[in-house]
Amino acid sequence: MTALTSSLLAASLYLGGTLYQMHCLGKRLAVNANLLRGIGVFALLAHAVSLYLQLITDQGLSLGFFNAASLIAWLIIALTLLSSLRAPVTSLLLGLYPLALITGVLAWLFPNHGTTLVAGQSGLLVHVLLSILAYGILTIAAFQAILLAIQEYQLKHKHPTRFIRTFPPLQTMERLLFQFLLCGEILLTLALLSGFMFLDNMLAQGIAHKTLLSCLAWVVFGILLWGRHFRGWRGSYAIRWTLAGFLLLMLAYFGSKLVREFLLPL
Repeated sequence: MTALTSSLLAASLYLGGTLYQMHCLGKRLAVNANLLRGIGVFALLAHAVSLYLQLITDQGLSLGFFNAASLIAWLIIALTLLSSLRAPVTSLLLGLYPLALITGVLAWLFPNHGTTLVAGQSGLLVHVLLSILAYGILTIAAFQAILLAIQEYQLKHKHPTRFIRTFPPLQTMERLLFQFLLCGEILLTLALLSGFMFLDNMLAQGIAHKTLLSCLAWVVFGILLWGRHFRGWRGSYAIRWTLAGFLLLMLAYFGSKLVREFLLPL
């Protein structure tokens, strides 16, 4: 299977899953979670083949802007599908499937754009993989926070839409949010520690801003988790702090890659 074939197959499956959810929403039908998960599993398999063909090169692991985005999107979908086996998070897929579709297509269109991680740098590879895992989990948390904000707003104003009515109760949504945040904070901690262990200088020119923003995001998520445990923070507090931390993290990773790979070469 070629990268083109696998990318198109994955994109078609992601599109099919999105259209199926929109159809059920428009017709006020219950989404068949098993069918939705089945579509996602086959999409992930095709997406994985595409990623393998694009990431693995003779020089090492190609992790440019679009390849990295596609890999993180794949991970987010995989984690969400696994979580859906024990928690009501299938509503997240309405936004995540299109995200995976777009990033997968862009990665195929621009397969060689960006940097390459040379083979044999095992310590650096551990750091990169932990970072991607952390970004994936915390991206799910950010999506969860956005849905929670929409749900809270519409319930307060007493005009919930069809989409919001498919959500679990607010307490369940908040509990899931903090479960994702705790898992993401642990992985982000390990990613930062591995960076300081395996990289020569985490504050070197070119990556200092990335390190600083990642550490600030770590502090923000840490404060939020502390506030939840000791002060009972919830609702708008949880939403604002989650999105603030996520914005810092995305600026740290994708912001720096965007500047380095697109703006500086101009």
